[in-house]
Amino acid sequence: MAIIETRKQHDGTLSYRARVRLKGHPEHSQTFTRKTDARDWAQQIEATLRRGRQLPTAEASRRTVAEMIDRFTTQSLPRRARNKDAVKTSALLTWWRERIGDVAIVHVTPALIAECRDELLAGKTTRGGLRTPATVNRYLAAISACFREAIREWHWLEQSPMPAVSRGAEHPGVVRFLSEDERDRLLRATASHGAPWLRPLVMLALATGARRGELLGLRWADVDLERGMVTFHITKNRERRSVPVAGSALTVLRTWADARRADDDRVFPGPLPTLPLNIENAWRDALATADVRDFRFHDLRHSAASYLAMSGATAPEIAAVLGHKTLAMVKRYAHLGEQHTAAVVERMVNKFLPAND
Repeated sequence: MAIIETRKQHDGTLSYRARVRLKGHPEHSQTFTRKTDARDWAQQIEATLRRGRQLPTAEASRRTVAEMIDRFTTQSLPRRARNKDAVKTSALLTWWRERIGDVAIVHVTPALIAECRDELLAGKTTRGGLRTPATVNRYLAAISACFREAIREWHWLEQSPMPAVSRGAEHPGVVRFLSEDERDRLLRATASHGAPWLRPLVMLALATGARRGELLGLRWADVDLERGMVTFHITKNRERRSVPVAGSALTVLRTWADARRADDDRVFPGPLPTLPLNIENAWRDALATADVRDFRFHDLRHSAASYLAMSGATAPEIAAVLGHKTLAMVKRYAHLGEQHTAAVVERMVNKFLPAND
């Protein structure tokens, strides 16, 4: 059974000693500054002992959250994420390190994580606004990844406190895609722009639904102009994906291939072989010329998926083109497919089943 003892320190503060006694096991005890943490720890220890599992070793008990984050950041993160994602994750973990870095990982309870979650929700961002539940969920996901690594790879812990902490409800993102008129204006603007790479880049984005990083990492060795196929090796989920290219997009790509540089194998090279292509200025100019508002380059990916849905593509087909591992991300385009199907049925009924007079 678990016993919580309250002790008064010399300075008047209270501490709480949790003691767990279970028949057939030695007594285990820890001291906490909060009674809630002491109770949670005692419950976890008792449950672990009853399941016949081993408790953390003395060495693991001395490991702190700061040590866990530092090891994850230097050893695990570089091989798990792309540079851009790694920088974002490191920034999130910096908050956790400053907030609970000195806490031993075996003392990190669901109650403590929940308190941090609520603090994140109530705190303001650098821009002065409140954090959204979706943003706070990213913080929770970052520290959760550290705990998973500490359990599976380093064997510092038996279980993570994270599954017992609830996440905030996220609102589904708004799907912004180009209307027919916007698409025509944007493509005309890219064709007349002084950057010759802009039109093939936008055309390929619309034809394949590829992300900006995937497109800028594409090399001519990964392009089969005869078969009309491009293969993306640098993808977000780290899985190679081949996507067909057809029609006017393939024509533009073939024309662009005739102007390829001899000193750089990238399809969209930067000013030097060691520098990436900066598309921001040309992209903003094209949007302004075309009078397309509230539209990001990533929305070209949404546009491609939306066009696929409206062309009758199934959810698995859209997922295969875009490289989604699950169909959950494709559900946002389902209503477009339904609208397309309804229009097809309506045309069929009007043509073959006219109303009786």
